[in-house]
Amino acid sequence: MGTPQEELATGERSTRNRVARSILDHGPSTVAELAGRLGLTQAAVRRHLDALVADDVVEAREQRVYGTRTRGRPAKVFALTDCGRDAFDQSYDKLAADALKWIAEREGGQEAVAAFARARIASQASAYRKAIEAATPDQRTEALAKALSADGYAATARSAPLPQKGEQLCQHHCPVAHVAEQFPQLCEAETEIFAELLGTHVQRLATIAHGDGVCTTFIPKISHTSHNASASTAGRNPA
Repeated sequence: MGTPQEELATGERSTRNRVARSILDHGPSTVAELAGRLGLTQAAVRRHLDALVADDVVEAREQRVYGTRTRGRPAKVFALTDCGRDAFDQSYDKLAADALKWIAEREGGQEAVAAFARARIASQASAYRKAIEAATPDQRTEALAKALSADGYAATARSAPLPQKGEQLCQHHCPVAHVAEQFPQLCEAETEIFAELLGTHVQRLATIAHGDGVCTTFIPKISHTSHNASASTAGRNPA
C-alpha cells in the first residue's frame, strides 16, 4: 500500500490527466469551462493547468472568435501543445510521412498523394454514410460528428455563430495532424468527403495541422431539395 504522499501524487496525476483529456475532447477551454465539466473549483483547475503548462502539455492562448466579436477582452483558453497531443496520439507519424514522400517521389508527385488521401477517406466513409442516412435531416451533422468520434476525432456539432446560418463541425483531435502539416491533401480529401456525405457545400475554417486548436468546418443550412455538393478544400479559410 502506498504512503499518503504517494497516494496524493497519484491522485494529482489522475486529475491532471482528466484536465488534459477534457481539453482534447472539447478543444481549447477556459478555466470556468474545465471546472464545470470536471466538477472542480476554478482554483484547482488553475493549479493543474499551471503544472501542465510547466510540462509543455498545454498552452494559454487568446480565444479565437468566429463571426461578430463582442466587446471586452477575449477570454484566455488553454489548448494542447504538440507535445500534449503526442501523449494521446499513438499513430506512427514519421512512418506515414515517409510513406507519402515515397508515393510522391515514385508514383506521380502530389497528385498521387491526393489520390491516396481520397482513397483513404473513402474507405472510412462507409460508416459515416450509414450514420448520416439513418439520421433525420436536421441531425446529420451531429450524426457525422459521432461517427468521427468513434474514429478518434473527438468531434462535436454546434450552431454556427451569427450572422452565419448553419452549423460548425468541430474535430478536437486529429490522429494524423503532424502528417497533414506536410501533406494538406489529407485535409482537402476529408473536406471533399464531408460535402459529398452531407450533400452541400462546406467550408474548412481552421485545422489543427495549421496550428489551430480545433479543425472547424462550416456547414450551411442544407437545402434538402438540392443534391449538388461542392467543397472549399483549402486547409483553412484565410482571415
